[in-house]
Amino acid sequence: MKFAVIGGTGLIGSQVVEILGAAGHQAVPHSPETGVDVVTGRGVEEAVAGVDVVINLTNSPAFGETSPAFFRTSMDNLLAASVKGGVGHFVILSIVGVDQVPELDYYRAKVLQEDILKAGPIPYSIVRATQFMEFIDAILSWTADGETIRLPRTPLQPIAAADVSRIVAEVAAGAPLHGVLDIAGPDVYPLDEIGRMTLAAKGDGRTVVTDDTAGMYAAVHGDVLTAGHDARIAPTHYTDWLS
Repeated sequence: MKFAVIGGTGLIGSQVVEILGAAGHQAVPHSPETGVDVVTGRGVEEAVAGVDVVINLTNSPAFGETSPAFFRTSMDNLLAASVKGGVGHFVILSIVGVDQVPELDYYRAKVLQEDILKAGPIPYSIVRATQFMEFIDAILSWTADGETIRLPRTPLQPIAAADVSRIVAEVAAGAPLHGVLDIAGPDVYPLDEIGRMTLAAKGDGRTVVTDDTAGMYAAVHGDVLTAGHDARIAPTHYTDWLS
């Protein structure tokens, strides 16, 4: 099969390209560095012409109020080009519980992306993942102040990017889901506990203070960002990944 991996040079995209290639498929990575701009439309038609599957792994350059415009424009451009190019399956990567946190601009933008795909003419699959293990350090940096990091007790179920990439590639190579697949790591922890585990594993002497008003995840109520009973659970434990 032939795949166009939009955002194919990033954390997930580069691994998806490698996995599909190893399985004997033709997977071509596309990004601004390769001449494809999903906002202006430059190179998009050429990238998706004649491919079987488009995997859209692009991300908004900002997480604030500009993110809905990015996803609206990029999806409109990609879907129009995909229809013209005869694409038979369109895959995106989203977030578990994304429709349960309307307080966050970025989450509303991802819901918009999902809705545009669902309303479009191309058979689709949506893979929703929990928080990537690779981004935990960035989350800690958001509320770090000197020797203290303030974190809420928001439950998270971290998943390794390698597991995400493997499942995205598998879904893309299969029949369209015409729906959503939730994927998650095997363990649920409060974010403040994740912070302490992470610092301990790295020998970092800073202190995590529990503060349910701190950072982006303070807007999340309950366990909406953890997987339900129908989710696919990936094998990598956060403690093993840290080691």
